[in-house]
Amino acid sequence: MATILGHTVEPPGPCNYLPDQTSSLEQLVMQDVTAEEYERMLVRGWRRFGPLYFRPACQACNRCVSLRIPTATFQPNRSQRRARAACAHFRVEVGPPRVDEPRLALYRAWHAEREQTRDWDASPLGMRDYFLQFAFPHPSAREVAYYDDTAEGGPRLVGLGICDETPHAWSAVYFFFDPAYARCSPGSANVVFQVELARARGIPHVYLGYRVQECASLRYKGTFRPHELLEGRPAPGEPPRWLPPEPSGEPPP
Repeated sequence: MATILGHTVEPPGPCNYLPDQTSSLEQLVMQDVTAEEYERMLVRGWRRFGPLYFRPACQACNRCVSLRIPTATFQPNRSQRRARAACAHFRVEVGPPRVDEPRLALYRAWHAEREQTRDWDASPLGMRDYFLQFAFPHPSAREVAYYDDTAEGGPRLVGLGICDETPHAWSAVYFFFDPAYARCSPGSANVVFQVELARARGIPHVYLGYRVQECASLRYKGTFRPHELLEGRPAPGEPPRWLPPEPSGEPPP
């Protein structure tokens, strides 16, 4: 049973996604959270990094919208099918998250490329921080590791998806990859593979986190169709409503 160690709502501050907006997060620090307890939060728009659970609490903006893919009806588009085929030769291992030097090196190479091409702030990540964010013990925690066994020098870790699995939900939390493989579109391939994996395990929905239509780095999530959007920010005892988007791509009013 979950124990709440801390609960805060951030004061409004600069938004990382929409420069004309302010942002705020509601955050919970918890331990001993079961997969079933986390699932009840996930379907209400919460996300998790390690022991930290969060969701938007912005008062003036609601453009961070939770998005999920029904696994039974998902149909990848042409570019997504092409990406999946380009990455089909990778060996895939699914298991509990680990922290080691190859994973740290992969993250550093990926983030350094983002710093150069997208002006991201530097994010030095040591073993302790990697453990707290990506490998913190949790019954739902999974990683999807992609290896190129044909790479020079032997098997090479080329992509890593950090995920959560509950009885009825699969959550794609974070993904990073070797920039040398960018031509294969591993990000798109990873989403398609995780939907296939969830479908094979009888899981009805894959959660992609927050889509922000006006933010290019998050808009891509809406290209995975069909999908559903969460209406509002339901309270713990309030039934969540997941609905198809309007023709405009926005959530229903």
